[in-house]
Amino acid sequence: MSFNIGLSGLYAANKQLDVTGNNIANVATTGFKSSRAEFADVYSATRLGSGSKTVGNGVRLADVAQQFGQGDINNTGNVLDMGIQGQGFFVLSDNGSLNYSRAGAFKTDKDNYIIDNDGNRLQGYGVDANGKIINGVLTDLKIDTSALEPKSTSLVDQGINLNSSDGVPTAATFSPTDTSSYNKTFATKIYDSQGNEHVMDQYYVKTGTNAWKMYTYIDGRNPTNPAQEPPVPLSADITFNSDGSVNTMTAGAGLTVTNNVFNLAGWVPATVTNATTTPPTWGSNGSAANAAGISIDMKATTSYNATTSRNSQSQDGYATGMITSLSIDSTGVMFASFSNQQSKAIGQVAIASFANEQGLQPVGGSKWKETYASGIPGIDAPTTGTLGAVVSNSLEESNVNLTSELVDLIKAQSNYQANAKTISTQSTIMQTIIQMT
Repeated sequence: MSFNIGLSGLYAANKQLDVTGNNIANVATTGFKSSRAEFADVYSATRLGSGSKTVGNGVRLADVAQQFGQGDINNTGNVLDMGIQGQGFFVLSDNGSLNYSRAGAFKTDKDNYIIDNDGNRLQGYGVDANGKIINGVLTDLKIDTSALEPKSTSLVDQGINLNSSDGVPTAATFSPTDTSSYNKTFATKIYDSQGNEHVMDQYYVKTGTNAWKMYTYIDGRNPTNPAQEPPVPLSADITFNSDGSVNTMTAGAGLTVTNNVFNLAGWVPATVTNATTTPPTWGSNGSAANAAGISIDMKATTSYNATTSRNSQSQDGYATGMITSLSIDSTGVMFASFSNQQSKAIGQVAIASFANEQGLQPVGGSKWKETYASGIPGIDAPTTGTLGAVVSNSLEESNVNLTSELVDLIKAQSNYQANAKTISTQSTIMQTIIQMT
């Protein structure tokens, strides 16, 4: 019996050495989770029980349990390197078969899909045409490198103060080339439907007490009739109350006004068809026409005794853009930045959690598979519920504590030697018995 007990001890110590050695070997493996050998004692028993004076029959390996504690998150500088701070696993697809991993060293393949070192595709949520995340439907995440389509300007929002103490210009007739015929001018970049840049010039002329007139050109032409010679600007009248707030806004031909927002129903960008003539012959670039028109929000316009200035200004159009950089936030949303100063979401990383992580089946490559014991995965966006956060430009290191493993190595070696001594002692006793016979 003692031989069997000693042999079981040798086997257990050997397994402990195997587990410890595997932990030490993977101390630098990204996303690796250490394991622990768990043992149980063995007793011989009859059908009716083991009795009160039964001697143990050795030891057995009860389980090799993986320890899913958090590893250190270290910065790498690679945007597609991702670590999970907290609970959860990355979801990877191997031709439709799902694996789960904490190793976030990702890159792109020739088709711009995000993959791991084994070619498994990272799973997440895609976006619709407006850049809105489509939650609930897993897909292979891909870096879309196509150009961002241009957007024509549809709204110009500006806050302007027109100095109430300004005088009426000395020149009675407005002319954009005569600075004595207007008080102030502002230029705003706008974009047509092809992403071409244009300039909208607004000239402000004081016409009397608390009364101003606004003249508007686009590219120096009448936006509704760019071929017109001489170009006649669009015009509007603005009057103010004694406290500097807007009293009335009245639109001239080509404009309408609603709630202090001027609306240009549509405009046609101008092109020079013959620059050698004097004056040059102007035509219209119909293919780049902005049929949607432009709204000029003047709600923030005031007339105080302060310098005439534009205090705020924005417009919603932009030119064609090429992707210049990628960023990933803590919720896993991937944002692409473009050369036209725009950005949009192109996908979101999904992560999974399990009711029993110990029930997952390791398959190598710092990956696991779902089993009946683990339960089904709960897949959602990072930071949802108990799920952890994604840390971009970083990787989660192995959670192996090397010092502790080296101590366990010494203990396993001592256990092995002690059990070998048990067998050696039993052998000596048997030799003594044989010699007595």
